[in-house]
This record gives sequence, C-alpha cells and structure tokens, in this order.
Amino acid sequence: MSHIAVERNRRRQMNEHLKVLRSLTPSFYIKRGDQASIIGGVIEFIKELHQVLQALESQKRRKSLSPSPGPSPKALQAAFHQHDSPSGGGSFKELGASCNSSVADVEVKISGCNVILRVISHRIQGQVAKIIAVLESLSFQVLHLNISSMEDTVLYHFVVKIGLECELSLEELAMEVQQSFCTEPIITALS
Repeated sequence: MSHIAVERNRRRQMNEHLKVLRSLTPSFYIKRGDQASIIGGVIEFIKELHQVLQALESQKRRKSLSPSPGPSPKALQAAFHQHDSPSGGGSFKELGASCNSSVADVEVKISGCNVILRVISHRIQGQVAKIIAVLESLSFQVLHLNISSMEDTVLYHFVVKIGLECELSLEELAMEVQQSFCTEPIITALS
C-alpha cells in the first residue's frame, strides 16, 4: 500500500516539475505535451542559453584584455559554434549553409520541418524588417524571432516555416538574406 502512495507522490512531483519546465521554456521548443517532448525542448532551450552565455563570457574576457569598440561578428560566430558536437548528428556544415561578409554573417540550417536562420551583424536600423521582408517574399513564414544584442552587435535568431512554393536551397537562402544588407533601407510611409 505504501509503495503505491510513494509512486503517486513521485508522479505528482514529476508532473509539477514538468509543468514548471514547460512554463519556463518558450513554446517553440516544446512541440508536444508528452514528457519526452517537454524534456527534449528544455534541453534545446538550455543549449541555446548556454551558447549566449558563452558569447557573453567571451565578450567579457575580450573587453578585460583590451579595450575595443565591441565584439566583431566573427568572434560572436565562433562563440556560438564552439559547442557544436559531431555526436549530435553532424556538424553545422553538414546540416546547413553560411554566407559571410564584412557586414554580416548569415547561417541557415534545417531543424525538423523548420529552418533556423542566424544573422550576426552590427546594429543597422530597419535591418530586421528587411530580413523579414526577404523571408516572406521567398515563401517563408516567421514562426519565432529572438534578438540579442551586445553593444553595437546584434544576433537575429529566426525560426521559419518553409512555404510550399519555396524552391530555394539553403545556400541560396543565406545569400538572399546576405544581400538584404546591401539594399536600400525599407521606409514606411505614414498616412
């Protein structure tokens, strides 16, 4: 009889812990409500947070060693990828594409049925609107956008759904987003 009570108590505690984990994790990371999906989503979210933490620690070390105007996109890109592991199904190069320039570093990879797009650049007014316009014109739907900034450097992290009409390769998508940095800014008319 007491064994059943202990199991009920464990199950109740597990459900409470899962409820807390689910409430602390953005809904994008949790695809279903079962225990495995919740735990898997939390793990992915923690990996993303760890990458951001690594980038911030790297910036702090650089800043303490030598005064500089701010982190470069290349340094941030290295920080965000230093924890990619081959045991996780392959490296980034096997799963995606990148297009880098002195203005911005663009990375694209497949994640399930969605595309993850990361753009690291210096802060440019109106750039996020230009990227969204490019994505929508190419039949992508923005599901999630996270913007992180450190001084004058910005990381845009998009999760986009691939539209049925889209026929681009990952390389072509990376190049299209990269080209958005070379076009005239979008100006909205007030009427």
